[in-house]
Amino acid sequence: MSTNAPIRPNDASKSSSRNTDGLIRHSQSHFDAAHFHGLMALYARPATGRAVVLPYDSERRVVDFVRCSYLGLDNHPKIIDGAIEALISYGALHWSCARTRLNFAIIGELEAALGELFGARVIAFSTVLAANMSALPLIASGHLTGGVKPLMVFDRLAHATLAYHKGTLAGETQVETIGHNDVEALEALCRKYPAVAYICDGVYSMGGSIDLAPLKRLQEQYGLFLYVDDAHGISIFGDNGEGYARSQFGDALGERTIIAASLGKGFGASGGLLMLGTAHQEQLFRRFAVAHAFSASLNVAAIGAACASQALHRTAELKTLQLELQSRIALFDCLVPTAQRGSSLPIRTVEIGDELRAIAAARTLLDRGFYTSAIFFPTVARGRAGLRICPTAGHSEGDIKAIGAAIAAVLDELGQAEVDSNGDV
Repeated sequence: MSTNAPIRPNDASKSSSRNTDGLIRHSQSHFDAAHFHGLMALYARPATGRAVVLPYDSERRVVDFVRCSYLGLDNHPKIIDGAIEALISYGALHWSCARTRLNFAIIGELEAALGELFGARVIAFSTVLAANMSALPLIASGHLTGGVKPLMVFDRLAHATLAYHKGTLAGETQVETIGHNDVEALEALCRKYPAVAYICDGVYSMGGSIDLAPLKRLQEQYGLFLYVDDAHGISIFGDNGEGYARSQFGDALGERTIIAASLGKGFGASGGLLMLGTAHQEQLFRRFAVAHAFSASLNVAAIGAACASQALHRTAELKTLQLELQSRIALFDCLVPTAQRGSSLPIRTVEIGDELRAIAAARTLLDRGFYTSAIFFPTVARGRAGLRICPTAGHSEGDIKAIGAAIAAVLDELGQAEVDSNGDV
């Protein structure tokens, strides 16, 4: 490992700065268009399966491909019952008290059960954002890297709930951003600095994943600290649903890896969590993590739902749902060509390019009974707009076939419109 001098806060690089004004100016018109076409901020009621009802539109039923409940657990009867039973048992929804003072007994039971299930020391949070906000400053402090403040290196495509904290971290130590999955650049920084922490996603929200094998090599060679937000990988991978990242670390995480994950999405409940590797880390987080020391826990209904989900994760139903998810993904890939075709990850993006054409495509699909996400800057790069689609285990084969046919028709119409606009016959 390098013996360079410790990093000082005033070394913070320009890569840590934000430009919210520029972000708004470049994207405001497209948000306006998406809202005008009824594609954003929809209010709906759940129906059976993956359908929702739009009460403002004559009770119209549409099949939703936006939600990230990849195993279809967000309306599972056992999870709903778990939430209700916890509320009845405790007779309260929420205690307005920092967790360093008073906790519901049931959250201690949940964290212990999740720790056993995932092979880690687990702390639950109200959201993954709260988990990330709590963890990153503690890593930057140097208390998890032998007293040396690490260089905080962000993958360029790290989720917004990670990247948002760059400015705060720059007040503590140096922050850098490198290209997506650029292991060579990361290794160069590991050779240069005495301590490096790498912040990335496990499964990226717009498709793709981190390759953990070379990162584990850097960990062994240079002591690289890994912070992996695996919100989109939890439950859908691993014998116990431990997720894309945790399933690749064997029996123990050790002292140089922390994994954040969601209790929503594939897990089907609500909230977030951190998987920690050591007792020292757990003690530090329970005393100084912002959302633990200065905010309250998940509410009782969310805790009860999560307790029911972890119990379900111990049954054969988990493997059945994981296999059903892979079946739906494979069927979708047979029908719709995307850059992610063949991946076992449940996120597909259909690139269209122009932002207004992507919005028009999403509106046409909604008219045909399918709700998909129109994605554009800042979610994706300018000029790379398109559709984000999440096949899940909760979709029927008929749902997948129907949206595949609808997407093909819409893309054909868009292609014809482009031809017409160019004046060609």
